[in-house]
Amino acid sequence: MGSSMTPGEHLVPLTDLGDQFATLRLATEEHQRAITQSLQRHGQLTCVMVFPGADGRREVIDGFKRLRAARVLGWTALRVQLLDGNDVSALAAVATLNEGHGLTELEEAWLCRRLAREHGLKQHEIGVLLGRHKSWVCRRILLAEGLVDAIQADVRLGLLAARSASEIARLSRDNQPDAAQLVTRRGLTAGQTMRLVQTVLALPDAASRAAWLGDALLRPELALRPVTVKRREKTAAEWLLGDIEIATRASTRLQVRLREHPLEVFDPRVAAPLRAALTALDAVLSHLTRTLASTLAGKDLRHAVLE
Repeated sequence: MGSSMTPGEHLVPLTDLGDQFATLRLATEEHQRAITQSLQRHGQLTCVMVFPGADGRREVIDGFKRLRAARVLGWTALRVQLLDGNDVSALAAVATLNEGHGLTELEEAWLCRRLAREHGLKQHEIGVLLGRHKSWVCRRILLAEGLVDAIQADVRLGLLAARSASEIARLSRDNQPDAAQLVTRRGLTAGQTMRLVQTVLALPDAASRAAWLGDALLRPELALRPVTVKRREKTAAEWLLGDIEIATRASTRLQVRLREHPLEVFDPRVAAPLRAALTALDAVLSHLTRTLASTLAGKDLRHAVLE
C-alpha cells in the first residue's frame, strides 16, 4: 500500500475520508487512470492532505485522485497528514497546495464563489486569504456565476477544456451554449476558441451574434474564418475613460512597488536613474494635478497655455 509513514502522517480508513471539496477540482479520465496505475505499481508515494471534518471524518483537500484510485483498487486506508483549521482554512489550502502546478481559472472561480456564497466572505477578504487583489476575486466570481451550468458540467465531464470554457464565458449567456457546441463539435483548441469568441464579440449587436453562431453550427468551417467588422471610432469620452483607467492602475501599482522597494534598498548605480525618473514623473504629475483641479472646477482649458 505504500512506504513507511513519516512523522506527522497517519493511516486513516477510506471510510473516514470525505471528499466534499472534490467538486472544486477537475480530473480527466487520463489523469485519473495514470494515478490509479501509479498507486497499483508503486504504492502511495505521498500522503493525502486532510482537514478535520464533521463527525470525526477527515476532509481531503489535496489528493482526490489518489482517494478515487484507492477506492477503485479496493484499498482500505491511505496515509494522510492532518492540517489544523476550519472549512475556510481548508478552501484556502486548496489554492496554496496547488500553487506549483496551478489551478485553472475555472477552479479558482469555483473556490472564490464557495468562499463568498457559502461562507459569506467579502471579495477583499477572499483576496487577503488567497494573496490576491480584490479585482482578481471579482473576475473569478463573475466567471463562476456568468458561465451557464450546462457548460460547467461539460468541463467536469471532460467534454470541454477549462480554458475554452473561460473564453466562452466572455459571451452573453444566450450565446454560450451555441458557442460551446460549436467548440466541441469542431474540436477547437483553446486558442481557436479565443479567436472564435473575439469574432463573435466584434459583431455589432446581439441579433447578429446569435445569427452568426447559428450559421456556424450549420457550417462549422465558419468557426475558423474571422469576420471583418468595421469598428467605430471611440468617442472623446471613451478615450478619456480609458486613459483614466490606465493612469489609475499604473498609479496604484507604482505606489505598491515604491512602498515595497524604497530607493534605499537599491545599489546606488541603480537608484540614481530611478530617482531621476521619479523626479521627472513628479513634474508631470504636478501638471496633471493642476489640470485635474481646473477641470473639476469647471474651467475650459481648450485655449489655455500648456505649461
